[in-house]
Amino acid sequence: MKKMILVLLLCANVLLLADDTPYNFIRFNSTARAAALGNAVVSIEEDASLIFFNPALLQTADEKTLTTTFSKHVLDINSGNIVYKINQFDLDGASLAAQINFNSYGTFDYIDDVGKLYGNGFSGSDLSFGVTYSNELDSNWFYGVTGKFIYLSLETQSSSAFAVDAGMFYRVNERTKLGFSLLHLGTEMSSLNGQSATLPADARIGINHRLKGLPLLINFSFHHLADEVDGFFERFKNFSIGGELYLSKVINLRAGYDNQIRNYASADDNKGLSGLSGGIGIKFEEVNFDYGYAEYGASVGLHRFSLALEL
Repeated sequence: MKKMILVLLLCANVLLLADDTPYNFIRFNSTARAAALGNAVVSIEEDASLIFFNPALLQTADEKTLTTTFSKHVLDINSGNIVYKINQFDLDGASLAAQINFNSYGTFDYIDDVGKLYGNGFSGSDLSFGVTYSNELDSNWFYGVTGKFIYLSLETQSSSAFAVDAGMFYRVNERTKLGFSLLHLGTEMSSLNGQSATLPADARIGINHRLKGLPLLINFSFHHLADEVDGFFERFKNFSIGGELYLSKVINLRAGYDNQIRNYASADDNKGLSGLSGGIGIKFEEVNFDYGYAEYGASVGLHRFSLALEL
């Protein structure tokens, strides 16, 4: 039986780290690789699943891939995403992909103010699906844009919105890359219970560098730069750093740190390992498996699993 504590957990999950809006779930959309690297992935090429962070990265990915990610939360709460890079159309060298992102909160019991159960319960879920277009300006500059429809449902209520993501990617040289993106720019089309809400717009900028003489890719990014803060420089406290160590052509080890999660996810006296993350990637000829784990508070962590197929 779900108790009121589940409702509180869900509310905390929605309100944590962002402005109060029911559309915050699109901000927590991630893959196992991205989560392991602290989501400092806005400038990582050759991975179609990272279009959730920068749609320009699609053009740098393999010709035709299917990537799925699954995340298991507490009780019946599950989330995941799917990215399919399409190769059936003649786009004059451009790339096209379809993406789906979902959250399922399971079922809830109706509970009155004295704790008595009644009724048959209700459910809640979030869903977004979109199409990404990406192309190159030249051999070093790439751009991309995503249009996506967002739908939320809770009990008998629902809301919908439309948003756009846009991004740029630049190869500085063989070992250094830059990325920039604007995410979740859009408007609500229908509202929950007649109460209008805004979308959680985000701006990200990042750089990565592959060390010379060491098989290590260092990633750094600022994120949530569009958030309302007390001072201009306060927004730059929202940064992430991640490292990917290539042990062989098959195995990669990953670790990351997200300073925003560290600052806001737990009380000052009980931060634990908040903000830290890690994982592993195993790459075969046509199949990639990734695992990522991230700490969001004292004894609160999230496991993610991703599978990528080259079709």
